[in-house]
Amino acid sequence: RVTEKTLSKKGVEVENIFQTKYGALKVSDLVGKKFGTKVSLSKGYAYVLHPTPELWTKSLPHRTQILYATDIAMVILQLELKPGCVVVESGTGSGSLSHSLIRTIAPSGHLHTYDFHEQRSEKARQEFEEHGLQDLVTCYHRDVCES
Repeated sequence: RVTEKTLSKKGVEVENIFQTKYGALKVSDLVGKKFGTKVSLSKGYAYVLHPTPELWTKSLPHRTQILYATDIAMVILQLELKPGCVVVESGTGSGSLSHSLIRTIAPSGHLHTYDFHEQRSEKARQEFEEHGLQDLVTCYHRDVCES
């Protein structure tokens, strides 16, 4: 989750600013903006985009090794996934693959994703809720190989 304020390395609360090749982007400038809105940066401009699995993969906190768009596309192709499929994923990890799987099987499919690491499983569940995907995915904290 992106917030207007963040903690500095010294533990002091400061304004959250992202540095890009087009200049600085203040998070506070995004608050209340609709998707598609053009926002000014210090050396140019950018557009506020609706989050997609690809954008999420590029920006997510890497709790584990992740798959990127090219590999994810091959996985989805080889599995012949489509809307309505029910998928079991072993190793939720950072949720990069999960987000793309959910988009592919939506609106009537469901993803059951397992991770043995409790904190990763809980963090992924929270992120799915924040992204409005909770009806399409169920997170389990357990070893998928155990009965």
